[in-house]
Amino acid sequence: MRIGRQAAALGQPLPTSLGAIPSVFAQPVRLFRGYQLSSLRPDLVAGLTVAVILLPQAIAYALIAELPPQTGLYAAIVAAIIGALWGSSNHLQTGPTNAISLLILATLVTMATPGTAEYLVIAGLMAVLVGVIQLAMGLARPGVLINFVSHSVIVGFSAGAGVLIAVTQLRLVREYFDGLADAWECAA
Repeated sequence: MRIGRQAAALGQPLPTSLGAIPSVFAQPVRLFRGYQLSSLRPDLVAGLTVAVILLPQAIAYALIAELPPQTGLYAAIVAAIIGALWGSSNHLQTGPTNAISLLILATLVTMATPGTAEYLVIAGLMAVLVGVIQLAMGLARPGVLINFVSHSVIVGFSAGAGVLIAVTQLRLVREYFDGLADAWECAA
């Protein structure tokens, strides 16, 4: 009996959060209705600036995850469109990041060999799964939990990601210099 009351108490906020779903999907309509044409030129300049930075980054992040470069471009374009239409901030850039690329690599390497068709299929399935989870989390709004993560944990995570990226890129640097040495020997 006690468990039934607790379950009913936990289930109470559910209908109010489900009532918010149509307004979330109506966000692009509100965005276009309230848009001022005087903002068009600055928005185009901002969009081009973000594209110049984001597209090469997206290719690099795809290579970190051992995925083809075009997957990074697709991720950047789709994320930018969704972020522009449904994002919570007009000032944030959405798209692939180094931490996400490392997590994808670490997860996919345990299931398939990079460069194979199976690796790409699993990466696509993972992208859809993560998107569904992000959508559910966005609707549930658990963002307040980030207040309980200390600054030192965030700095440590960022530093660790940077070191891991540097170490994984050393292989490419070695291959580059090996190729130069081979070319030098052939020329000599």
